Amino acid sequence: MRRQVCTLCLLLALSNNGASLAAGTDLPAQIADRSQSVTLEVAGALRRYLLYLPSNRDRGAPLPLVVALHGGGGHAEFMADDERYGLISKAERAGFAVVFPNGHSRLPRGRLATWNAGGCCGNARDTGSDDVGFIRAVVADVARRTPIDRQRIFATGMSNGGMMAYRLACEAADLFRAVAAVAGTEAVAGCQPARAVPILHIHARDDSHVLFDGGAGADAFRDRRQVMDFVSVPETIARWVRRNGCQPAPRRILERPGAWCERYTGCRAAASVQLCVTAEGGHSWPGAARVRRGKADASQALDANDTIWNFFVEVAGS
Repeated sequence: MRRQVCTLCLLLALSNNGASLAAGTDLPAQIADRSQSVTLEVAGALRRYLLYLPSNRDRGAPLPLVVALHGGGGHAEFMADDERYGLISKAERAGFAVVFPNGHSRLPRGRLATWNAGGCCGNARDTGSDDVGFIRAVVADVARRTPIDRQRIFATGMSNGGMMAYRLACEAADLFRAVAAVAGTEAVAGCQPARAVPILHIHARDDSHVLFDGGAGADAFRDRRQVMDFVSVPETIARWVRRNGCQPAPRRILERPGAWCERYTGCRAAASVQLCVTAEGGHSWPGAARVRRGKADASQALDANDTIWNFFVEVAGS
């Protein structure tokens, strides 16, 4: 594996010119001036990721790390867009590092990327892209650049990225302390995690892409061969309740207009399973200020970033 730091990042380090990095990565300057764009060679292919480190960090102290996986057809910069996801602002406030890997893409700039999450999606699935291996390489590379708390490495993702987070729970439980999926259900044919993994799932009841009760909705993809008959939210949760050995009856932990959360406890190694549901919001990131054109507004009844980070903090015991 060969590591390369992008030329623009080196220029940024020398000149502190955030605008030039923003021009190269499509990130706003206030984000780009504290971000790194890194290229890796993994299994003979060049892959890349964006890394954001909070400005108020103690440079000698290990940071928690959140791996944030974009949705199918997206890319790293899209997931790093604070108006759409708010993860960089959350990382800055809460004091964790966040990394945005770019999925498998046939395009020179890495656009229209997908993740091989098992049964979904697109060219990443069809070519057997080793995205688990790539994400492992990303985490290892980040750890070479800055101190990372090995007990607090987490994964989250949107849609196809959420499905990829589930695959990481199945195949990289040695690395990831917990995962949180938004609007993306489990897509693997088989799953035998090395240990019990805490799971958080967030989904809108009216999602018209990954249907809550299973299947692909009308807006999934024009070419249905790019996706799959999605597993339902209840079935995804039931699988992890069984794997983690949790008590079968959940406890309602939050209920407010437009949203509720419930948790399954009594699990092996305290690996709880939590489900949060919004009544509306469609196929989006709850709490987001902006969504893709033509999509329903994101639910404001729940803030996905606060919910995810609170869950990660709780399960990690810190």
